Amino acid sequence: MNNRQAAELTQQYLMPTYSQLPVAFVRGEGSRLWDADGNQYLDFVAGIAVLGPGHCHPKVTAAICEQAKTLMHTSNLYHIPQQAELARKLVQLSCADRAFFCNSGAEANEAAIKLARKWAGLHRVPDCREIITANMSFHGRTLLTVTATGQEKYRKPFYPLPTGFKYVDFSDLAALEAAIDEKTCAVILEPIQAEGGINVPEPGYLPKVKELCEQNNMLLIFDEVQTGMGRTGEWFGYMDEGAEPDIFTLAKSLGGGFPVGACLAKEDVAQAFEPGDHAATFGGNHLACTAALAAIDAIESEEMVDNAKAMGQYFKQRVEALKADCEFLAGVRGRGLLLGLELQNVDGRELQKVCLENGLVVNALGEDLLRIAPPLNISKDDIDEGLNIIATAAANG
Repeated sequence: MNNRQAAELTQQYLMPTYSQLPVAFVRGEGSRLWDADGNQYLDFVAGIAVLGPGHCHPKVTAAICEQAKTLMHTSNLYHIPQQAELARKLVQLSCADRAFFCNSGAEANEAAIKLARKWAGLHRVPDCREIITANMSFHGRTLLTVTATGQEKYRKPFYPLPTGFKYVDFSDLAALEAAIDEKTCAVILEPIQAEGGINVPEPGYLPKVKELCEQNNMLLIFDEVQTGMGRTGEWFGYMDEGAEPDIFTLAKSLGGGFPVGACLAKEDVAQAFEPGDHAATFGGNHLACTAALAAIDAIESEEMVDNAKAMGQYFKQRVEALKADCEFLAGVRGRGLLLGLELQNVDGRELQKVCLENGLVVNALGEDLLRIAPPLNISKDDIDEGLNIIATAAANG
């Protein structure tokens, strides 16, 4: 099946929930992809910040293949050794004490919201259920998490929505403080807003949010679905700011390409859940947790977290060096390898298409921003190659 045939089948049989670019990838290795017509690409998207260790990392693929031959799933009615080991590893890497496993970031955020409200029911007044979230945030596509998402374009088609959310501007401490009342049980934020435009908070904002939560007996939830697992140059985005959450969520890079999500919490918060309060049939099964353990091993043993920090700095330096000769470059923002390439005098969505035609996979977040989220083991040579393709595409597009 070639690219054209794949596109025709997609248009005929799938629900129209995506606007796909005209390519069908069939193979990947490291930071490279190949399409159904045999063309090779450099990947600056990594499955939307999913493939931290890169495409088909040998440790991850070997672990998945071996586990698939042994046992894939039994359900959470029984103990799952790999799940317990993965929970222990994540606790050792983070400020959390316990974990719950699911299949996606949206599910992880659903679990976090339920846990916060259950905790509030035990430790606050009965009607303390409201959660403050940020404008331009993104927390998922389920009905509850799309409501938590602070972007009207995602919410509007699905009214009526669940209640219990307030929205304030990101990185605006005064607005957050003014929104808190006796019904507020938690604040949920992304350490860096990814889908909303790679928006980095003002220095000191997240620690001050933590202080507000402590002063008002509220929980702080961090959505680390895109920032987690080394992407910002630390294992978790909150580590950049020194503000420990009560609950945080993971997905995307957690499984190295295999679907798995997690909701982690500190002991006193985690204990609010009881048997029957929450569940996920496939969550944390043998195969998913084996993949996640292998992905963590690859990231850790090959020092990819440090590489993400170093390559993020290198990317920024290269952009600054190119700005004088590239009128379309306005700047770059973000941390580690979660970056936003700021554009001017060029349409990012059109630039994305021209880059693809020239062998580079990038992701446009509107007209004036490209999201850059490559595998964490990306090299300087790959970064130079990618920026050269972007510059050529902008000049000729």
